Amino acid sequence: MNRLTTSKRAQILHLLCEGQSIRAVTRITGASKNTVTKLLIDAGKACMAYHDANVRDVKAKRVQVDEIWSFTYAKAKNVPSAKAAPDGAGDTWTWTAIDADSKLIVSYLIGGRDGECAMWFMDDLRSRLANRVQLTSDGHKAYLEAVEGAFGPDIDYAMLVKMYGASPENAKGRYSPAQCIGARKTRVEGDPDSRHVSTSYVERHNLTMRMHIRRFTRLTNAFSKKVENHAYAVALHMMYYNFVRIHSKLRMTPAMAAGVSDRLWEIGDIVKLVEDAEAKPVKRGPYKK
Repeated sequence: MNRLTTSKRAQILHLLCEGQSIRAVTRITGASKNTVTKLLIDAGKACMAYHDANVRDVKAKRVQVDEIWSFTYAKAKNVPSAKAAPDGAGDTWTWTAIDADSKLIVSYLIGGRDGECAMWFMDDLRSRLANRVQLTSDGHKAYLEAVEGAFGPDIDYAMLVKMYGASPENAKGRYSPAQCIGARKTRVEGDPDSRHVSTSYVERHNLTMRMHIRRFTRLTNAFSKKVENHAYAVALHMMYYNFVRIHSKLRMTPAMAAGVSDRLWEIGDIVKLVEDAEAKPVKRGPYKK
């Protein structure tokens, strides 16, 4: 069986991390669609495992959380009439938690926008922090119970609730939100510093995701067809963002700024994670005649 070289794998992953669709990558590199997809899956699994094992004991001070919308196979309203819609079709939400100082994505989760996913997300975030933090979220009510269940009183938590006015007729459009006319800072737990009650950094990272993950681009046919592959694409992006991509203001990667990594990674290091996973021996069952 033909196997991609390390340099070819690095090229493909770099293109995916910089916002190219799978079909665009096949045209640029000459690799088949199945080959690119398999590499994305393998890399996503390796990145998930590395993040889970190594992004731990993060010494953050201020953490911001948010959710970003996308969809799998079809938008939720179109799923009932869609042909052969797979499990997980419809609206897909990616929950993210960012360290406001190092810009490290501490935790992320792909799922719905319900209370159960909020609890999983907050439990995971809590397990990765080394100390008490100030947490800011938007006004999504699912956070209230989730934060209480994960942190109890050991957190300084506030909500930034944005208020919107009516959109003028000439500004109404398919993706034109109502005008934000103000925001209310609401203390929920502990003693949060009102000066740092903000979701600006995590919302800016939402834009980074839309620019670097083709599946998040609006009005395109590059949306995810399987929720599993969507999760692998997000995992690859998070690895690239945290460890490889130099932040323009920090002049280093978020992982270096947070003390999670002591060196600058290259895309080849992600390829090595894939190759190391392939080299692991596979457990086999007992021999039977």
